[in-house]
Amino acid sequence: MRLKNAKELARMRASGRLVAECFAILEENIKPGVTLKQLDRLVEDHIYKQGAETLYKGYRGRGSEHPPFPGVICASVNHEICHGIPDGRVLKEGDIVGIDIGLRHKGFCGDACVTYPVGHVSAETERLLAIGREALRRGIAAAQYNNFLNDIGRAIENYADTQGVTVVHEWGGHGIGRALHEDLSVSHIRQAERGPRLKPGLTFTIEPMINAGQHDWILLPDGWTVITADGSLSVQFEHTVAITHNGPDILSVL
Repeated sequence: MRLKNAKELARMRASGRLVAECFAILEENIKPGVTLKQLDRLVEDHIYKQGAETLYKGYRGRGSEHPPFPGVICASVNHEICHGIPDGRVLKEGDIVGIDIGLRHKGFCGDACVTYPVGHVSAETERLLAIGREALRRGIAAAQYNNFLNDIGRAIENYADTQGVTVVHEWGGHGIGRALHEDLSVSHIRQAERGPRLKPGLTFTIEPMINAGQHDWILLPDGWTVITADGSLSVQFEHTVAITHNGPDILSVL
């Protein structure tokens, strides 16, 4: 768990701010009739104009035998949990779409995810979105100096239990810095062990995936898209966070 100094944290904040700029652009363009590919191009254009590099496009995941990811963003629609492919699908009124963006700028990475409603959505969908946002907030609030790493997952799953939803077990957050995935795994569920203590300078993502139904999932034949096994809706919200003596510092904001 490599700790970041003040200069490195400043560069990570700049990368995180660039991710947030991409979301500001998307928020104005996510509407019925737009395609996932159009959203992908908007983000790609902004990333390149700022002199940054995309991290997902061409990424192979589990090695050279794994198909490269074809998009700049992950775009997961409705019952897709994560890693959805930004293809030619057209968003419709009432859909939800989770957009995950990762980039590197001046040597440091930024990573975040937001799930958006498309036009007017049902009250049940609005409730699930609100639960997803609150789950992330509670996870971040648990990421206090001298707390334990697995206090984060305990806070998230304890809250989800009170709302009648489930947290996806196997997909979690990760350390981040010069590389998108550094050697730290952040669980979003309760664990028997509390894990290491959180120290100032530690940076990682918190990105709970919340299902309206059961937590089980299926990987599609494309090698990337993860869907809910029962077809229920899923939402994801993510921030990059730094541990400080004064509490968690969210790096992926404007």
